Amino acid sequence: MNIIIFNSLLLPPSQTFIRDPAEKLQKYTAYYVGCRRVNGLYLPPERTMVINQDNALGKVQEQVFKLIGFAPGIYRKIKQLDPVLIHAQFGLSGALVLPWVRSLKIPLIVHYRGADATVNKESSQYTSLNHWIYFQRQETLKREAKLFLTVSKFIHNQLVKQGFPPEKIRSHYHGVDVDKFAPDPVIVREPVVLFVGRLTEKKGCKYLIKAIAQIQSQQPDLKLVIIGDGPLRTALETAAANTLKDYQFLGLQPPEVVKYWMNRARIMATPSITASQGDSEGLPNVVLEAQAMGLPVVSTYHAGIPEAVIDGETGFLSPEGDVAGLAESILRLFNDAELWQKLSQRSREHMEANFNRDRQTRRLEEIYTTVLAPPGLGNATEPA
Repeated sequence: MNIIIFNSLLLPPSQTFIRDPAEKLQKYTAYYVGCRRVNGLYLPPERTMVINQDNALGKVQEQVFKLIGFAPGIYRKIKQLDPVLIHAQFGLSGALVLPWVRSLKIPLIVHYRGADATVNKESSQYTSLNHWIYFQRQETLKREAKLFLTVSKFIHNQLVKQGFPPEKIRSHYHGVDVDKFAPDPVIVREPVVLFVGRLTEKKGCKYLIKAIAQIQSQQPDLKLVIIGDGPLRTALETAAANTLKDYQFLGLQPPEVVKYWMNRARIMATPSITASQGDSEGLPNVVLEAQAMGLPVVSTYHAGIPEAVIDGETGFLSPEGDVAGLAESILRLFNDAELWQKLSQRSREHMEANFNRDRQTRRLEEIYTTVLAPPGLGNATEPA
């Protein structure tokens, strides 16, 4: 049976959590459909379709599709596939694909993952055409979508607060590939604190730089390595240059390089905060990958992070923006080899037991099957 994985952009480098489970489906074949391709993840060309072919006409066709759902060429191809459901990635994409769902008369599952469930309407509805359309169609989406999946219980609760039908919401952790992300004992751990993520406000990297500045006054051999890019990079590099003794900005890196640094580092720092416009994480994939690599995580009590990082067992959590708390947690792990080993082992065990991607993919298939079951034969809101 064919399903459509719909995302406006196919697919940014960080969105392995969309592609990897889709490629491991056993009962269903995933076709990737979106508005346009971006320089990111490899997708099988024979199962990938976009409206905008990166030319002048394509840009017009993309805008027309977004506004009224009209894209006859790609719609005919999709109809020929006879898909049984559409799984839209992020709320904004769910709103965009509503016209197709009505025409095809198939169920729509919408996956909420973070900012799509937390950004403030008043401050964001005019930031892009996608946001404007989303808020115009939000009430219709609540009525017509069959199921809303959320990457954490935190996002689940955010949807409930916004008036989404509770009986249609189900939390589902996307998980991590515990075979791919496994520690290599040959690689020696170094005195490195690693940050991986977009350099945006909600990632809280400025607080990490302040914490490392405090630590390096006591432990000058500790180094901060930052992987990622974004609008705040210049400001963060300036702050680091003015306050840090040893640091490195590596920019955007492929998954293999990220994995390599996860094996070299002693601590993963994810100091996430709620941004000024309400933007929050769902459950950062890097938190799961790091723990699968036996890398203890120092993070914050933010969004879905406490659902994956067990304070005192797989890492340490502190309040958002708490520089002293971050510094204290990092120093504890840096100075206590026995504690680090205990948390490292527990991190790996926690991911294997509760966030195994293969197991979560089988559960996703069960969700699809339940959604497609005739009324009365399935319950799509049973716990994942």
